Amino acid sequence: MSAASHGAREGAAGRGPVLRCAGLAKSFGELVAVRGVGFAVAAGETYGLLGPNGAGKTTTISMICGLLEADDGEVMLDGERISTKSVAARASLGYVPQELAIYPDLSGSENLTFFAELYGLGRAQARVRVDEILDVIGLRDRGGDPAGEYSGGMQRRLNIGIGLLHRPALLVLDEPTVGVDPQSRNAILEAVERLSREGMAVLYTTHYMEEAERLCDRIGIMDAGELKAEGTRRELVSLVGEHDRVTLAGAGDLQAGAAAAGGLARVLNAGAQDGMIELLVDDARGLLPELLATVAASGVAISSVEVQEPNLEAVFLHLTGRALRD
Repeated sequence: MSAASHGAREGAAGRGPVLRCAGLAKSFGELVAVRGVGFAVAAGETYGLLGPNGAGKTTTISMICGLLEADDGEVMLDGERISTKSVAARASLGYVPQELAIYPDLSGSENLTFFAELYGLGRAQARVRVDEILDVIGLRDRGGDPAGEYSGGMQRRLNIGIGLLHRPALLVLDEPTVGVDPQSRNAILEAVERLSREGMAVLYTTHYMEEAERLCDRIGIMDAGELKAEGTRRELVSLVGEHDRVTLAGAGDLQAGAAAAGGLARVLNAGAQDGMIELLVDDARGLLPELLATVAASGVAISSVEVQEPNLEAVFLHLTGRALRD
């Protein structure tokens, strides 16, 4: 998590989280879509809901956004309770659904201007805000082109821009990168990172493990309508009980280097073979500077470093008994 994001979260601590939901439940006939889901999101924090299609992520955020009435539980946004009847309180959130909500015959700028007016922005204010949003979503050079001529990824970026126009306290993104090209996908992820650094609370649903690992300060793992676990990436990985593996390639007395590394408190196992020093460690990223200095001091010239950490795929398998993409 960035220093700016941390600072935003510290600053928000006095007034509580931007979003707090507790005990959310929803059934459709005999199908239980969501049961007992609860979590909170602070200013400057990106919270990810990670799970396969059908896990209940979209139903959960539909209740959070007041689009679907919960059977049980409550949603509080900036201290106001959210329901399908709460119009004013929902002005504090920006919702970007999976389905596109744009007008293909209008240009990107015209789409943004139209929605800015719906949000109640004055003409001069809207003009400034539209220019700002085009920069955020990376479409300034295409703002005058009809949205119907955009690629699918560009249209999704425009969709995100619409959700940002009124400077919401909470931005909700439901699977925003599904089916987009790699360039647009990276642009979307960079935009989310920027918004978090600037202090916005972001709720991000995805079934892409790598997106959750890159973007999210905390992650909730959903499956079969339940929140199986939540926490930082490191906290979730600790549930699996696995450790990081570090491989150092180099020249010199590798046995001496392995012995020196083995003396460090967080190194659980160390050995040398085939021109490599292989280590099993706790928190490789935190230990790496001390580890490299120790091995170098033993007389080993290190030429490359490889770190393998347990990932969220392993956590999901551990919690649910199946792979994330099953």
